[in-house]
Amino acid sequence: MQSFLFQATIYLGAAVIAVPLSARLGLGSVLGYLLAGVAVGFIPAIGSHAHELQHFAEFGVVVMLFLIGLELEPRSLWDMRDRLIGLGGLQIALTTLLLFLTVMALEQPWQAALAIGMTLALSSTAIVLQTITEKGLVRTAGGRSVFSVLLTQDIAVIPFLALLPLLAAPAPITLNADGSMARAADDISHGLSLTEGLPGWSVTLITLGAVAAVILAGRHLTRPVFRYISHAKLPELYTALALLMVVSIAVLMELVGLSPALGTFLAGVVLAGSEFRHQLENDLAPFKGLLLGLFFITVGAGIDFAVLTADPFRIIAMTLLLIAVKALVLYGLAWAFPHSRRDRRLFTLSLAQAGEFGFVMASFSLAQGVITPKTAQTLLLIIALSMMATPLLFLLFDWLDRRSEAQTPTEHDEIDDQGAVIVAGIGRFGQVVNRVVRHAGFRTVVIDNNFAAIQTIRRFGGKAYFGDPSRPDTLKSAGIDTAKVLVVALGERDLVVNVVRYARRLRPDLSIIARAHDRAHVYEIYQAGADHIVRELFDSSLRAGRYALEDLGLTEYEAAQVEQTYYHHDRYMVKELATLWKPGVAVSMVPEYVARARELDSELETALMEVLDHAAPRGPGADPEDVGFQSKGPGITG
Repeated sequence: MQSFLFQATIYLGAAVIAVPLSARLGLGSVLGYLLAGVAVGFIPAIGSHAHELQHFAEFGVVVMLFLIGLELEPRSLWDMRDRLIGLGGLQIALTTLLLFLTVMALEQPWQAALAIGMTLALSSTAIVLQTITEKGLVRTAGGRSVFSVLLTQDIAVIPFLALLPLLAAPAPITLNADGSMARAADDISHGLSLTEGLPGWSVTLITLGAVAAVILAGRHLTRPVFRYISHAKLPELYTALALLMVVSIAVLMELVGLSPALGTFLAGVVLAGSEFRHQLENDLAPFKGLLLGLFFITVGAGIDFAVLTADPFRIIAMTLLLIAVKALVLYGLAWAFPHSRRDRRLFTLSLAQAGEFGFVMASFSLAQGVITPKTAQTLLLIIALSMMATPLLFLLFDWLDRRSEAQTPTEHDEIDDQGAVIVAGIGRFGQVVNRVVRHAGFRTVVIDNNFAAIQTIRRFGGKAYFGDPSRPDTLKSAGIDTAKVLVVALGERDLVVNVVRYARRLRPDLSIIARAHDRAHVYEIYQAGADHIVRELFDSSLRAGRYALEDLGLTEYEAAQVEQTYYHHDRYMVKELATLWKPGVAVSMVPEYVARARELDSELETALMEVLDHAAPRGPGADPEDVGFQSKGPGITG
């Protein structure tokens, strides 16, 4: 007990010191944990016992795969299928193939070469996502492509782990004294197994039954169990239940001879569409972080730096070769799938390293006997060094970005114009708004940070300014102090909310019109202070619904009445529900929201029935908006 507490003190102390330092240097938390492990590895009394905590630390990988599964709702995966299969699938396949051929050229067995190729084909989800998020690149086209590839790699880990045992060399056949065939497993005492000694067909049935049990339990037992423990009103019970689910599934998978990671990942996918998804994520996130940190510490402590000092040039050369091979594949894919020059650079440089799952794959390959201990040590060093090079790759991206910006304005335009309306964002949405207002005789000031879009507007004789609409000084220059209306037509969700919040704080009397992507975005913008919110596709969807009603036999007047009634009621409904919406909480988990939504939906149904019962056209050319339907709430169309 004292030995365990002493080791825990050393590991946690090293993490507390190294991880914040690593984060401050821009290296990320994963490298911080690795460096902490490296430091621990030089302590003779501790580093030599790192393997004792390895199995416990690997549970962090199991929890991480469960959480990854929770993020992968089947419908969302289907919507992303082109990028996942195209970009992600080709990246994994081509990189694995090139690395396989490269390792084969180094006279490694084909089984080891394939395992190494799969291991090094993966990139660092933790480092890359954290970095592109901090740099504000995650919502760019290149950032979305990077995310798609990382997501595909996370999914690919599951079949990779299932494939590795098949690459292991078969055990030698020996005979017992009575002439029967002896198995290596006969000499090993192991734990409980539900499939030991059973014929193949029984093993298959039990395995399929275990997988089916996980799926059925996730679909049908989760809701009543959560409802049962909710009566106790003890938050810690939710955490206990989340851990129980992950641990029990992992145990079941081990009993039937499957990977615990495979089972928990499957369970996560099954629960991805449930209303308890966010609760499970919140409860398990701290355990995932700590256990993964412990895993990376044990990996760092287990790295044999004698291998590096014995032949540093060879190890560094192999690391650079890995980065070059991956960059070559990534740049080719960025050309094949149309990307801008800047997005190609981001896509290539951000994914050229190996990743944290490489440590899992390398450790598992060693445990299965696919690679030798010496090869495993070399592999771990290459993975760690390539991850440590990631900040340098992003520095290279920033340098190339600055060079390319020399061909475009490095400073924002000086805005010497004033108008009653400021249009922030000149995409398709902003262009239509700008043309309507200008042709009606009002002056507008258009600002956007997309220089190509600004140039296009200018070629057609329009007036627009290059600047970042999210910056207060830009809005000040555009005349926000005297403008009457601000139209926030930006495409980035977070920027829209930030601009609305700043403008409302600066000008309480300013009329703010904002573009929203969906209903949740409407709620965010409403709480930020917008007067009028226009949800994308809402008006066109209403028009399509009106056409459908006409095709079903309603007159044009009746269909228009239904459309207008729905329009005004939805404005009122969204305004009502926006006051009950809670950021970061699924609406289905807010009882007040659910109750009010049901009431409003019932009111809408009643209103539509009344419209159809009392519709009476007033003659040809009657305007459906003049039939007495007034907006119940100000300015939210979505």
